Amino acid sequence: MTKDDAGHYAKKHPFGSEVDPRVVNALKQQASDGEVPCAVAFKIASELDVEPEHVGRTVDLLELRLTKCQMGLFGYSPNKRIVQAAQEVSGELETSIREELKSGRLPCKPAWGIAKKFGVKKMAVASACEALGIKINACQLGAFK
Repeated sequence: MTKDDAGHYAKKHPFGSEVDPRVVNALKQQASDGEVPCAVAFKIASELDVEPEHVGRTVDLLELRLTKCQMGLFGYSPNKRIVQAAQEVSGELETSIREELKSGRLPCKPAWGIAKKFGVKKMAVASACEALGIKINACQLGAFK
């Protein structure tokens, strides 16, 4: 959704979408100024043993805004994104990224797996993708498809 859609995140979901009251409560406790950082959303998902997608949907239904994507792709001020293209990408990392592509894009979840496999920060994988001209999609929280 665009900045113009801010405050209308619930429209992404069918009317009457169910939410887990535990997730609602945790988000309300953790939100600050109507925002929830990506890392906090994932922590809530882990602590409550629910899928990140469920937390992301609840964020939308509460009209909260996800910020500080751990891949550096959105939610940073004053620029929306902070990820920069890597100066160089190892052959091994490039191969791993290309093996996980779906329709020419790297889904977020496999990107995280690649970061873990190589023992690097998630944003390092995003930086490699920037250098390779590969878009990351399918945010695990549903912020973007």
